[in-house]
Amino acid sequence: MEFHAKLRKMFIESAKKPGSIEVICGSMFSGKTEELIRRLKRAKFANQNVEIFKPKIDIRYSDAEVVSHDSNTILSTPVDSSNNILLLTGNVDVVGIDEAQFFDHGIVDVAQQLAAQGIRVIIAGLDMDYLGNPFGPMPALMAVAEYVTKVHAICVRCGDIANHSHRLSSSDKLVELGEKDIYEPICRHCFNKLKKAT
Repeated sequence: MEFHAKLRKMFIESAKKPGSIEVICGSMFSGKTEELIRRLKRAKFANQNVEIFKPKIDIRYSDAEVVSHDSNTILSTPVDSSNNILLLTGNVDVVGIDEAQFFDHGIVDVAQQLAAQGIRVIIAGLDMDYLGNPFGPMPALMAVAEYVTKVHAICVRCGDIANHSHRLSSSDKLVELGEKDIYEPICRHCFNKLKKAT
């Protein structure tokens, strides 16, 4: 009897679905967070244990919620560093991470460790900063992900597909939190035109 119980346990453990990493990226106002929330709510509806994290510095709409520009919300845990995520993911099936570009580069190892434990990791973040350069750990996250979804906004200047987040303020800080008062989505052509003008 003990042999059959061990065999059954081995079968269940080997049948456990492997983890994976999904990255949702794009410019501001492209629907990244909206898509993250949609996937996480669907997982919750399927009775999966879900934990959501965001960087502590992101307090634009809420201290403790992930909030899309369309005001969809899901409760999250704000954390100071990527290592805190590992400490707070006990018995979970799915981990959601928003605004990943603001995390330290350790987020890449964290995502891979979680996936190795059989956890589905869904990450959303800006792929480029306001200068058009790859943003923080996002390129590395896209490289190790099984699935990458690039979403687009609409250029507010010409109506084409937007993939840049143009900063309207004169600040040259890499991280400047803001919304439509500070950023606008624009296409490659308009971005290059503005770059030449300045």
